[in-house]
Amino acid sequence: MKTILVTGGMGFIGSHTVIDLMKNNYQVVIVDNLSNSSKEVLAVLERLTKKTIPFYPLDVREKKDLEKIFQAKQIDAVIHFAGSKAVAESVEKPLSYYDNNVIGCINLLEVMCAYSVKKLVFSSSATVYGEPEKMPLIETDKTGATNPYGRTKLFIEHILKDLCQSDPLWDVISLRYFNPLGAHESGDIGEDPKGIPNNLAPYITQVAIGKLEKLHVFGNDYPTKDGTCIRDYIHVMDLAVGHRAAIEYLKNRHFGYEVFNLGSGTGFSVLEIINSFEKAIGREIPFVFDERRAGDIPISYADTDKARKQLGWNIEKTIEDMCKDAWRWQKKHPNGFL
Repeated sequence: MKTILVTGGMGFIGSHTVIDLMKNNYQVVIVDNLSNSSKEVLAVLERLTKKTIPFYPLDVREKKDLEKIFQAKQIDAVIHFAGSKAVAESVEKPLSYYDNNVIGCINLLEVMCAYSVKKLVFSSSATVYGEPEKMPLIETDKTGATNPYGRTKLFIEHILKDLCQSDPLWDVISLRYFNPLGAHESGDIGEDPKGIPNNLAPYITQVAIGKLEKLHVFGNDYPTKDGTCIRDYIHVMDLAVGHRAAIEYLKNRHFGYEVFNLGSGTGFSVLEIINSFEKAIGREIPFVFDERRAGDIPISYADTDKARKQLGWNIEKTIEDMCKDAWRWQKKHPNGFL
């Protein structure tokens, strides 16, 4: 199994996964509609990997165009990142999220079925756990998302499980990962959101670089040690390695459907992340407290024992590494890929 189709491969997590796959001798084909990424990413990926990467600028909902890729390329497996991913936006635009995420995935699966490509790694999310009853979160905990974004991920997980039960030739891994942070060590590729960032790290670094005036912290009255939300942060390159480990798992055995958490296993509050960034940057980050954001939960962090034992995967990067790498990317690219 050598050729991997990566949908959403120009995005933050997808692009870093492409780098790791290609540096480990996989061939990669990228599909991305560039709705939340830049075409400039491709040139950077090819420079960092020293290889030409086939790229198709299309939406996975465009089934006929997607079929042409499977006709032209011998695809062995798919990593599916493509989809909308902002919690707050999903609350405002639920129909758009169900269309883009759920319908898009179904289209992809139908094309994969038609061309007998039945190995898939799905980019899921810790949001499928909903309102947790205990910490840390393990894969067998009950699910129940609290926002449309999380529900799209959960619906897709159910679809994938049903698909594997209906056809024993399918092998699918859903990776429930937590909060990606950091950037490639080169500083040449990183998180480059369009508009006001939805994730904490790019928001902080854009304030630090002077692109935004101040950071808005959503809620300081949560039942946590400092009143702000606690999340499990994982370096994006550790996350990329996790996707490669999942591909290796697909390659070496037949199992049907599996779910794995990918996280650091440690929770950090928003204020702790701000403090870590201030140390990496060398100055204070101006911020204000706002009302809670719809769909957010107080605490979320992972138990990753299953991924360590079955995938042979471990994190290598610290929270300090994440902040330093994210800041290096922002300093080198104050306006992103523009």
